[in-house]
Amino acid sequence: MAHASSLDAESLRLVLDSLDDFSKASLTDDKLLDFDEKDVFPEELVRAIGSEELGVQLVFIPEEFGGMGGGAFDVYRVCEAMARIDIGLATGVLATFLGSDPIVFGGTPEQKAHWLSRIAEEGLLMAYGATEPAAGSDLAALKTVAVPVEKGGKIAGYEITGSKQWISNGGYADVYTVLANAPGGPSWFVVERGADGFTAGKPEDKHGIRLSNTTALTLENVYVDADRLVGLEEGQGLRQAQLVFGFTRLMVAAFGLGAGWAALDRTIEYSTERIQGGAPLSEKQGYTHKLIVPHAVRLEAARAYIEQTAEAIDKGGDELLNTEGAIAKYLASEAGNAAADAAIQGHGGYGYTKEYMVEKIKRDVRITTIYEGTSEIMEMTIGRDRWQHHLKTRGQHYHDLGRRLEGVHAEHSRVGADIAALAAHALAEVMERARAKRLTRNQHVLFRIGELASYVEAAAAFARHAARAEMNQLNPKTPKRFDASAIAAMARVFGREAAQRVAVDGMRWVVGAESASDADVSSLEASARLSEVYAAQAGLIEDMNQVGDALYERT
Repeated sequence: MAHASSLDAESLRLVLDSLDDFSKASLTDDKLLDFDEKDVFPEELVRAIGSEELGVQLVFIPEEFGGMGGGAFDVYRVCEAMARIDIGLATGVLATFLGSDPIVFGGTPEQKAHWLSRIAEEGLLMAYGATEPAAGSDLAALKTVAVPVEKGGKIAGYEITGSKQWISNGGYADVYTVLANAPGGPSWFVVERGADGFTAGKPEDKHGIRLSNTTALTLENVYVDADRLVGLEEGQGLRQAQLVFGFTRLMVAAFGLGAGWAALDRTIEYSTERIQGGAPLSEKQGYTHKLIVPHAVRLEAARAYIEQTAEAIDKGGDELLNTEGAIAKYLASEAGNAAADAAIQGHGGYGYTKEYMVEKIKRDVRITTIYEGTSEIMEMTIGRDRWQHHLKTRGQHYHDLGRRLEGVHAEHSRVGADIAALAAHALAEVMERARAKRLTRNQHVLFRIGELASYVEAAAAFARHAARAEMNQLNPKTPKRFDASAIAAMARVFGREAAQRVAVDGMRWVVGAESASDADVSSLEASARLSEVYAAQAGLIEDMNQVGDALYERT
């Protein structure tokens, strides 16, 4: 895969520090709230992020084209940092790299050199023109067409006609990659702003990310030369689109993570200052253990999975890691959205007013569960793929994961790997019951398996992450906010939640999809080891107390 190079920890820190300095100087809360209220796309600021002033775009560009050659891990950290500032602005930057990805993954050497060098040097804004009004996430239902134009018996160019919907940067991009059906099949084309017959609609009036520009695009016989066909071969478009999903979904996952933490950190600070009944909210377990601790745990579980996936992408290899990208996006976007919702609750009436940033963050982070594939598309992607693994391994896929986690537990008894193993074994049993009774003919059951698989794999990733923290072997670019003991406590809390969800919800759906006798239900409870899952909850409140102490920096 592309993006297999990487920055050193110091270079990444300098980029993140520069971004932080830029945001403090140019992107204050008051300014962001004003842009949001007026529904303004701050073009100058978005271009400044990709200019010599800041040069964030260089992280995404390979070194041979004038960039810094950042890997997936670097991109996740930069995306998280940008989302902590504003997801709308971050979306403007994401759109450029989404727009360039068909070229990165499918372009000829000449096309890569031309366009990627220009992004590095000029800070070009790009847009990714795939989605259509009637097709949504179904790229195969493409209606836009590219008709070859021949001169002297050879294809000299193409005329593109069609409509695109929900295009980020649509009204401001300098260059667009547009997916269209050529005679040889779906293909990507590079179209420049101002081409005859190419128009952008009025900006969408959106619920959130109002600092991003989102428009429809209309193409009426828009002519491009033949060298604007990405890869110079028709019919490669869907394959090229598939190549980017593992990577771009990781970027959106980082957005969910960054925004979730931005909301939660504001709530943590607020709760130390807000006095109720003679004491700050931060000292009330009924507040912290509902509105703060579980959300911090889910966000950090998502981080562990994001980092595991980013490291796998950076190692290279032939695997696309699309399902892993889907799991990362699903976990982090849902966790970020829930954390922002809790942040509003945690601020009480103030949180519901536009004066407080948590209200805006909640509207902004909501998009992460929708764009780059909705949460339901993620559940389908994950459910289908892991179902195939279950069938191919004759039911052993998650049992094997459970056994590996038991091995981790033997060496690191404090990281919750034993509880994550229980979750994995329970999922294997739930899936086997679904196979034996053909329950996945119910689409909902397959989707719920996708959800449960995400939790199990995140619990496994978190336990391994905590084990690495114990050994002081975490990636040097991992944030240093929590010590090994706090990470282990979080991993145990999350492992318990994963095991409970799989055993209880998994049972609910397999029993709910068939007519099970009392004996069947008892047998299922035994095979899913439900009593062990309940027993594993012992110590949960104590661990939540420890996580709370870490979040509030209490000794």
